[in-house]
Amino acid sequence: MRGTTVLPGTPCAEPRAGEPPVHRLEVPLPGVLPFAIGTFDSIGPMSRASFPHRHTFHEIVHVTGGSGTHAVDLRRWPVTPPQLWLIAPGQVHHWVAARGLEGTVVLFTDEFLAGDPAARDLLRRLGERPVPLDPAADRATAGLIAELDDEYRRDADGVASVLAALLHVLLVRTARLAGTPAPAGGGTGTVAAEFVRLVGRAGLEPWLVRDYARHLGVTPGHLTEAVRLATGRTPAEHVRAARAREAMRLLVSTDLTVRRIADRVGFADPAYFCRFFRREAGVSPGDFRDKHHDRRTQSIAAPRRPS
Repeated sequence: MRGTTVLPGTPCAEPRAGEPPVHRLEVPLPGVLPFAIGTFDSIGPMSRASFPHRHTFHEIVHVTGGSGTHAVDLRRWPVTPPQLWLIAPGQVHHWVAARGLEGTVVLFTDEFLAGDPAARDLLRRLGERPVPLDPAADRATAGLIAELDDEYRRDADGVASVLAALLHVLLVRTARLAGTPAPAGGGTGTVAAEFVRLVGRAGLEPWLVRDYARHLGVTPGHLTEAVRLATGRTPAEHVRAARAREAMRLLVSTDLTVRRIADRVGFADPAYFCRFFRREAGVSPGDFRDKHHDRRTQSIAAPRRPS
């Protein structure tokens, strides 16, 4: 599945120097569905990782008990069960002083989104903050996640299609709870879907729209039309947002210099990067780091251990 899954015991994907480790989804055998569901304990210690890291997969966490703080990209949020977390590939997150975490963790790759770029974009937007659950919403969410768990363990014919459908229902219902517009149905084409997937992978190069078009085997004009129809935004807007978002993550979670961060997000000229960043974020990279950088996490290097 596009290199997003690995066999047990495979070390975490090697990050570039100074960047957070990248975790991949383990599968027991080649060809097994890149999907997992279970409790924090059954998924394993990485489900409670206390050091900043990224994923190559999506993670949904239904927290039903425990305390502590969850750091996601630029913000730290208190753990206040019941609540739902959606963490997209490329986001930097970790749990801080977490105690007694209880709930269910769902892991899956882009393939389960049925080629819908709007769904991927919605997952990213839902990953910006936790979704609090009132008692009724908590029961409904728990019921839907129990259906996912039951379907996965039955492993009957058509399991991938049913899991994708259940995930779509969970996504749309979560969007309602969060007050976030849900994606329109119907799919929007493989070109737009693949473009959104590629842009969402943090640190992926190239960063220029024409290079993405060449990689996808289409003209820049065709790519622009397909992506605009699918998402309501142009490819250039997606790329600018992705570059700015990645720069923010690196400023907050690493000690890389501004010059090196500029290079990481595709700017050969640090001065031009600073102008770009100020236009996108409203402040200079230095001021942004001074405001958000976690001085208690000077090193994000993690011990080598399985994903």
